[in-house]
Amino acid sequence: MKIVVIGGSGLIGSRVVTLLSEAGHEALAASPRTGVNAVTGEGLSNALMGADVVVDVANAPSWEPQAVLDFFRTSARNLGKAEVAAGVRHHVALSIVGCDRTSENAYFVAKVAQEDAIEAAGVPYTIVRATQFMEFIGGIADFGTDNGTVRIGDGLFQPIAADDVAALLVQAALATPLSATVDIAGPDRAPFAEIVARYLKSVGDARQVVTDRDARYYGGQVEQLSLVPLGDARIGRVSLDQWLARANKG
Repeated sequence: MKIVVIGGSGLIGSRVVTLLSEAGHEALAASPRTGVNAVTGEGLSNALMGADVVVDVANAPSWEPQAVLDFFRTSARNLGKAEVAAGVRHHVALSIVGCDRTSENAYFVAKVAQEDAIEAAGVPYTIVRATQFMEFIGGIADFGTDNGTVRIGDGLFQPIAADDVAALLVQAALATPLSATVDIAGPDRAPFAEIVARYLKSVGDARQVVTDRDARYYGGQVEQLSLVPLGDARIGRVSLDQWLARANKG
C-alpha cells in the first residue's frame, strides 16, 4: 500500500515511516521540508495521488492558542478535501488522551477541533489518542519549575514511549478504519509527580518535585484522571524503567 505520513520527519513520523517501509509498504514522509504543507495545501494533491492511507502526526510550530487552533483545524480540513479528491480509504490521526476533558489547555482544545474536522471530512478514519510521551517528561519538568522546584498537578500519569506510539499507529493504519477514537498508553500508571521525580533522579537532576493542586499543565488544571485513559486502552510494551535505562545509555 501507499501510505502518506504527514509530519513524516518528526519524532513519531520518522518512526512510522521506517516501520511501514520495513513491512514492505510505500511510505512517503510528507512535511514542509519535502514540499508538502497541509496548512497551505502546497503539494498535497501530488503527495496523495494513489495513496491508500494517510497518517497525520504533524505537530504545530506554535502553541499560542489561536495559532495552534488554526494549524490543526486548517490542516485537518485541507487533508480531508485532498483525501476525498484522491480516493484515500483511511485517515489515521494522532491525538491526545483526555483532550476533550481539559478545556483550559489551548493545545488540547486545538486537538479536539482537529478531531471534529476529521469526523466531518467524510473519509473513514481512526483517531489514536495517546498519553504523553516519555520523551517529553524532561520538558514537562522544565515547564513546571518555579524557583528551582518542580510543581506538578495532582493527578495520575501514564506516559508512553515514542517507539510504542509509532508501532500502535502502524497497527491502526494497516487495520480496518474504526471511524472512532482509540486510546493508547504506557504500561505504568502512577502519580504525575512520582513519575517526573523518577525521571529526574535517573538523569541525576537534583530538583525537588512537589505535588501542587494549583499547578497548571500547559495552562490546564490537572485532575486525578485528566491525562489517563478512562476505559479500555491499547498498552505499549516499553515500561518507564526500560525507557529510562535506554535513554541514559544514549
